[in-house]
Amino acid sequence: MKKSATKTRVRYSETDQMGVVYHGNYAQFFELGRTEWLRSLGVTYQEMEVSGIMLPVISLQCNFIKPALYDDVLTIHTFLKKKPLVKIEFDYEIKNQDTELLCTGNTVLAFMNSNTKKPTRCPEYLLKGLGY
Repeated sequence: MKKSATKTRVRYSETDQMGVVYHGNYAQFFELGRTEWLRSLGVTYQEMEVSGIMLPVISLQCNFIKPALYDDVLTIHTFLKKKPLVKIEFDYEIKNQDTELLCTGNTVLAFMNSNTKKPTRCPEYLLKGLGY
């Protein structure tokens, strides 16, 4: 399945007093990985919203292995788990500049019609970009 890798540097504002990344920031790292994964297919959240599709997160899981620290360069590996239908599911691995595995995670998002607020199928342009 389609995968991508996105780099980011840990900013001071993302850490606690000990220089360790605050656990709530990992959801933002996953989002960064997801949005860049979509962008690699030529799709953006903004374009999806304009076409009437919203993509809310309905499940998020995070497994902490080792702390990310201030000024670390993180690589967020984002993997599509299976062909998207009404939901799209991603797995993540976050590694530091030494390629040490810091965190694994998973998110599930639902395709939603922005007018009706009801679930809908994955847009054809996304399936086409994935080769389906």
